[in-house]
Amino acid sequence: MKIGLFGFGKAGRAVASVILESKDCMLKWVVRKTTVLDHRSAPEYLGIKSDDPGLIYSKNEFTEIENDKNLDVDAIIDFSGAASIHEYGEYAVRHNCIVVTAISKYSEKEKTYLKELGQSIRILWSPNITIGINFLLIAAEVLKKIAPEADIEILEEHFKTKSEVSGTAKVLARHLDLDENNIKAIRAGGIVGKHEILFGFPYQVVRLVHESISREAFGNGAVFALRNIKDKPAGLYAMEDIIKPYFSI
Repeated sequence: MKIGLFGFGKAGRAVASVILESKDCMLKWVVRKTTVLDHRSAPEYLGIKSDDPGLIYSKNEFTEIENDKNLDVDAIIDFSGAASIHEYGEYAVRHNCIVVTAISKYSEKEKTYLKELGQSIRILWSPNITIGINFLLIAAEVLKKIAPEADIEILEEHFKTKSEVSGTAKVLARHLDLDENNIKAIRAGGIVGKHEILFGFPYQVVRLVHESISREAFGNGAVFALRNIKDKPAGLYAMEDIIKPYFSI
């Protein structure tokens, strides 16, 4: 599968590494905001031995990418910013590209645009695209149905400079009908991300924990998402949609 990647920050570089090391994926190009790395090779920059071109372009060169037939892609993965969806949305429709976006926050206008795109192409949006956190979310929903009387607490830990409460923790709270104000947050060192849902029973405690050891976990999730929606009809999907069927095993 030929892939174009939007975003080459810390998360984007980690995702690029996973794509470059995947046997059934090819990184054709990367688009980033600045021109600092224009036309360099992502594999070379990351020190990964790969035959993938992975050429880096700035956003103002995206038209050139579309006009170069050698750079056609089957899918776009987005780890950049909310505005990027407007830059590649029409391109994705014209080329029937799959889109996997892991942007944490979209405005209502952008969410509406995602739904519009979903009428023509396969698009998956997940604010936290790791497989583990989405498994944890579904498992927590199941346990709450089994034991609705349990006391439930959400704890999240992240690196010291992260100021706001984790968006993933807020999603967990909404799915479990909990007040977001009760989320416990810890900030220390360089913790990539840890989320814990605690179920308190009278005579036992169940803890569901997910911890991201490195940002490559986002790449694993993005590639997993691509593989699971490539044969689906056009529509707007969430990670839950492709993970829940596995629970029927």
